[in-house]
Amino acid sequence: MTDVTGAPVDVLNTLFRSEQGGHEQVVLCQDRASGLKAVIAIHSTALGPALGGTRFYPYASDEEAVADALNLSRGMSYKNAMAGLDHGGGKAVIIGDPEQFEPSQKTELLLAYGRFVDSLGGRYVTACDVGTYVADMDVVARESRWVTGRSPENGGAGDSSVLTAYGVFQGMRASAQHLWGDPTLRGRKVGVAGVGKVGHHLVEHLLSDGAEVMITDVREESVRRILDKHPGVTAVADTDTLIRTEGLDVYAPCALGGALNDGSVAALTAKIVCGAANNQLAHPGVEKDIADRGILYAPDYVVNAGGVIQVADELHGFDFDRCKAKASKIFDTTLAIFARAKEDGIPPAAAADRIAEQRMADARRR
Repeated sequence: MTDVTGAPVDVLNTLFRSEQGGHEQVVLCQDRASGLKAVIAIHSTALGPALGGTRFYPYASDEEAVADALNLSRGMSYKNAMAGLDHGGGKAVIIGDPEQFEPSQKTELLLAYGRFVDSLGGRYVTACDVGTYVADMDVVARESRWVTGRSPENGGAGDSSVLTAYGVFQGMRASAQHLWGDPTLRGRKVGVAGVGKVGHHLVEHLLSDGAEVMITDVREESVRRILDKHPGVTAVADTDTLIRTEGLDVYAPCALGGALNDGSVAALTAKIVCGAANNQLAHPGVEKDIADRGILYAPDYVVNAGGVIQVADELHGFDFDRCKAKASKIFDTTLAIFARAKEDGIPPAAAADRIAEQRMADARRR
């Protein structure tokens, strides 16, 4: 059932477009007193309560926000299925620039958002995403128990970006094993686009493994943080420069989605694409273009599942070692996807979709 009371026509068109269909519930949230405008999208609860983060972002339009919530929530269904979690997929987006709110106003906005989350009665469990942080989840949790990614002081597991980066690194190791027969990035040139919450942890793993690392980010302070600590890392001006770098072995998109489009795929010099960003494929068909160029693509929602593994575990009493052990299995899952892709003669992204869809279908039948 979809709650769309009073929704603008363009939002309704986005919601009911056939390629966006299949969602169980979409709630448009508004609290005039705090300035909250948000969308909560529940794609599937076949495997259990929908689990996915809250994105706080200055969307250009309400339609764009709805479309992002729909895409991201669908991706969470597949991610949770591939991670072996007993959770369906959901996602929320708050419309606005989090930096433009006064602290007191932001607190009131997050409290109002928490009341909307709570009104769903546990069908949707939220966590951090782009633009939201552990401290924000602590505020939301004041109004709802269905919140993860909280601080340890408030009964949570803290920053999930640590295990997200660890999982991406495991996916990258599996990609190296599949392509080069050795699960290491030692001596390989790896380009990381986006060195924020997840990307800077990934850089640490790569350097520890002996990789040659290049980075880029739109935020100068993020680049500077890494260069000050690791002067051997090379920074380039932008993503376009990075993907065209001669001799690049691995490209790791770790910023916003849509990084793999017609132009970027045609320009890629890397032999492997494996990164933390969600929804990396800009449109259907890009995965085939990547395969046709002989580039190995590790599906984003498979390799970046370390964070959701952590926040799911928080619901049952967080144990870091247990979570890390489960995130380590991303290595084996990634290899299994490559094997299925080869067996079926399809790109890895399509193989991952088939495996996830089968698990969800089996759950629905039960």
